[in-house]
Amino acid sequence: MVGNNVSHAVNKTKRKFLPNLQNTSFFSEILGKKVRLRVTSKGIKTVEKNGGIDNYILGLKNSKLNNETKKLKKAIVNKKS
Repeated sequence: MVGNNVSHAVNKTKRKFLPNLQNTSFFSEILGKKVRLRVTSKGIKTVEKNGGIDNYILGLKNSKLNNETKKLKKAIVNKKS
């Protein structure tokens, strides 16, 4: 998103609102190892709410996943079956 910085003198300059990305590692119980992902802070809370990275990724459609998480989902499905 874009917007304005507004000073006390009401001068307006353009600025960007960037997502709060964090490098985090989640423990995959099915794979038995840690998985490093770059996720927003809200995404971290969502993963924890859904009971871990395995449940969260398995519950999403492939169209909502990027290439890295599609590979992770495929590995989880193969290991689970």
